[in-house]
Amino acid sequence: MNPPAAQRHRLYEDAQALLTGTLLVALGLTLFREAGLMTGGTVGLAFLLHYVSGWPFGVLFFAINLPFYWLAWRRMGARFTVKTLAAVSLLALLSGWLPQWLKLASVQPLFAAVAGGLLVGVGFVILFRHRASLGGLNLLVLWCQDRFGWRAGWVQLGLDATILLAAWPWLDLQRLLLSVLAAAAMNAALAINHRPGRYLAF
Repeated sequence: MNPPAAQRHRLYEDAQALLTGTLLVALGLTLFREAGLMTGGTVGLAFLLHYVSGWPFGVLFFAINLPFYWLAWRRMGARFTVKTLAAVSLLALLSGWLPQWLKLASVQPLFAAVAGGLLVGVGFVILFRHRASLGGLNLLVLWCQDRFGWRAGWVQLGLDATILLAAWPWLDLQRLLLSVLAAAAMNAALAINHRPGRYLAF
């Protein structure tokens, strides 16, 4: 039996997915922030700079992603780049608005690590299935693999580990370990729910 042909998402489907995906990521990041946790990637880099400088996370996240749109355009094309720009902009806005809309009196750090990681992972799955991302280091990793032959997984691991270790002065050992758990929960959600050939749409 032949597999069904991939179908292009309609504009309203993409819009709903970008809003839903970025909202889930923003909720997960809110849990991380309330519990004082970290994560890897561009999001983690923005968190680190937020902890160091006190500048708003959304502004830092948007600014860090600016140099990577050229790579997105070259590697993935205009459609992917526009969707990614929209997703990054939405997350930057939502990360600033959510603390005003959602007041959390107390967050248990272990819950924040697991639930936050799963929320971020599912948000990424939704974005990936609609040919969008949150930009940044993932694109750089893929470019390094093509340009220099460096294994993408190892490069990503090295960058994420560097970001987490750089946050050591602002995290105690418990929160650093919980941040690793959060990254594991996020990657588990991605690995289980986003596999090639399981979802045929673009």
